[in-house]
Amino acid sequence: SSSSSSSSSKQQQQDSAGTMGQYDEELIETANRIATPGKGILAADESTGTIGKRFDKIGVENNRDNRRRYRQLLFETKGLGEFCSGCICFEETLYEKTEDGRPFIDLLEAEGIIPGIKVDKGQASIKDAAPGETSTQGLDGLGARCAEYYKHGARFAKWRAVIKIDLANGAPSDLAIDEQTRGLARYASICQENGLVPIVEPEVLMDGDHDIETAAKVTERVWDSQIFFLTQHKVLLEGIILKPNMVRSGADAKEKASMAEVAAYTLRTLQRTIPPAIPGVTFLSGGMSEEEATEALNEINKAPGKKPWNLSFSYGRALQQTVLQEWKGSDDNIAAAQEALLLRARANSLAQLGQYAGEAAGGAGANTSTYQKNYSY
Repeated sequence: SSSSSSSSSKQQQQDSAGTMGQYDEELIETANRIATPGKGILAADESTGTIGKRFDKIGVENNRDNRRRYRQLLFETKGLGEFCSGCICFEETLYEKTEDGRPFIDLLEAEGIIPGIKVDKGQASIKDAAPGETSTQGLDGLGARCAEYYKHGARFAKWRAVIKIDLANGAPSDLAIDEQTRGLARYASICQENGLVPIVEPEVLMDGDHDIETAAKVTERVWDSQIFFLTQHKVLLEGIILKPNMVRSGADAKEKASMAEVAAYTLRTLQRTIPPAIPGVTFLSGGMSEEEATEALNEINKAPGKKPWNLSFSYGRALQQTVLQEWKGSDDNIAAAQEALLLRARANSLAQLGQYAGEAAGGAGANTSTYQKNYSY
């Protein structure tokens, strides 16, 4: 439903009754496919440096061939599409092929998994904000990149903007929240203009010794600002996915909130700030162990209260920790590694439905924390 002239198209976009833009129907359809009950997102978009850190731990050299072999193992896992509706790729992976020439995109599509692409270029410090506060890079040339990714088969994108809590030093400042949430809104607008569903990821980091009440207050401020800027940028809310943190105590907090408290605070914060027009909220794992991330999601979906969104997962470390430990770089271990991936993906699928009962608790890395201070992706 492209409009006939640019003036009427501008009018359409400004029309709050929501007349359709060029990609709107497709964006809404894609966002709702991602937000399918019982399914979530595999985040396999680690940058070359980050995947290197993961490989170091299992004694595997970080070269293109090993990255290809590892991601091929993930994407060729039979049945993964039963539990994952989308997969976020790093640019190298989106264009990668198997040794015998099959495009990785085809491997995902064979499982019914929608291919996505990480488009941000990392964090840069903000002068005169609180110490350590950052702005996300990557808006320059983003429209052309999105058009190219769409042509290649990607149908959604991801952009991570981080907010830190450090009350003693004035973080988060209004400046940092404003900068990060405005940047995410601009990114979302550019994605939608080019047919990609934007995954909007404002991550309030778990670094610090703050309690869950503090985390809730800050997260509420951030999400409130996020929705404000998305609306200001006329982003189609029905065609986005939100990827936020769960509301939790800081990593160094003296007393850690229980999973039931995490669920209650997270749900309350969502209810206060996130419009039901957004079809899906896929939480990031934020350094939790695989088992913790599954339990937390399960508690959120079991908790009483209104939940007009599909509440699911977009996990990287919390889906892959055991997989890496099982694989160790050897082709002999591919079947065991794929079994570990299916086990954990199924566990998170059950958690999305509020039906997880500990079925995956025995994995090799299931209870190992994936937390890293000042984590960069």
